[in-house]
Amino acid sequence: MRRIVVAIVAFVLVAAVPAAAEPVSKDPALAPAGTYTADAKHTQVLFSIMHLGLTDYNGRFDRISGTLTFDNKEPERSSISISIDTTSLDTPSTALNDNLKNVFRVQQYPVAIFKSTSITRSGPDTGRINGQLTIRDVTKPVVLDVTFNGGGKVPMSGGYSLGFHASGVIHRSDFELDHMIWSGFVGDDVRLTIEAEFDQKS
Repeated sequence: MRRIVVAIVAFVLVAAVPAAAEPVSKDPALAPAGTYTADAKHTQVLFSIMHLGLTDYNGRFDRISGTLTFDNKEPERSSISISIDTTSLDTPSTALNDNLKNVFRVQQYPVAIFKSTSITRSGPDTGRINGQLTIRDVTKPVVLDVTFNGGGKVPMSGGYSLGFHASGVIHRSDFELDHMIWSGFVGDDVRLTIEAEFDQKS
């Protein structure tokens, strides 16, 4: 009887463990074409700015949404649209968070938007995205260097996910974010690091 109970418990435990994820493929041709949605739990926009010429100060936006229209045969014909919830701005300082939200005028402009205008491939899994970034009521061109981390099936949902790493630099002054009393103490260059996961349901 004891052996039967042990066997049943073992079976339940094994059945409760999700199947291992399939190997990630770096070949975009193997990923399904179509529309993908940004996975809010696994997508981050990080920013870094020099403070007093001494240290990089880091922050992030915690709530990201958007879509990727993916062409697996010609990835450069893909397009992307991303919305960044500016009210989700987060740094190590609560006081600075409040100050920066005032700078972004989050009550009036709660969303910053990036839309791609063109994509070029620079290698088998790298490329460059040209796009337009709108912060408050200012729109400027932005260039992002992108690496395709790969794609694979998601065992829990049965869908397919694509992962990307992107980086770029914008200038605060381009977006009129340089009129604060403390503006002279930080750099004009803002380095962006983006980790994005896009999901396509089965």
